[in-house]
Amino acid sequence: MMVLMGKAFAILGQLVLLNWEMLRCFFSNRWEFREWVMQCYHIGVGSLTIANITAVFTGMVLALQAAFALVALGAELYVADLVSLSIIRELGPVLTALLVGGRVGAGITAELGSMKITQQLDAMRAMATNPVHKLVLPRVVACLLCIPVLTVIASAMGILGGLFLSAVELNIDGHYYIARMLQAVEVGDMVSGFGKSVFFGFFIGIIACNNGMRVEGGADGVGHATTETVVTASITILVSDFFLTKFFRLFGA
Repeated sequence: MMVLMGKAFAILGQLVLLNWEMLRCFFSNRWEFREWVMQCYHIGVGSLTIANITAVFTGMVLALQAAFALVALGAELYVADLVSLSIIRELGPVLTALLVGGRVGAGITAELGSMKITQQLDAMRAMATNPVHKLVLPRVVACLLCIPVLTVIASAMGILGGLFLSAVELNIDGHYYIARMLQAVEVGDMVSGFGKSVFFGFFIGIIACNNGMRVEGGADGVGHATTETVVTASITILVSDFFLTKFFRLFGA
């Protein structure tokens, strides 16, 4: 237990130092807009398909399961309320972050880890180039920008998936479904879901970059760091989701 706590505090200290260095670079160096755009393309556009497919079928399954439960109560017309609120507040942000975190986090860690063991990071420092400014900052910024956008798109696709199944299987009119969804969803619900995705994007980016920058032991170390990134990012997303939900609830969101 003490060993695990010591390791956790060590990782936390590394993340704090990396955050401080990244903030210093953000405010004191010229921004690498070209690199930011490239990373946004790789992270955002590259993850669009998997996020949307997952969201569509999640919405369909959620509508189907909700219908079975609500039919017994004679409340099957409230399927739209349940699907839209569940996806916007929880399933959209969390599932998108988990999927994108697994894909993007592993890729970032492997990329930076390979550069670390081949001494490319040392070469950059020898040429007076800060790896945090050149490599870490663009990837964290791209995660901060892209994951909220992906969450919005995936949430919309999930609601459309629920609409499709409700119309085909439950014979619920599409106009009624949309009207119920617009009546059920409030601004606070959208703020909660979008706000969570911003935090999730930051967690994924900083954890992946930190593990990649600290790889040791050759190719085996890269594989270990990649696995650790996926596990740590997933646990962080799920644990932080609880506290973020409590936080947004305090402000009525």
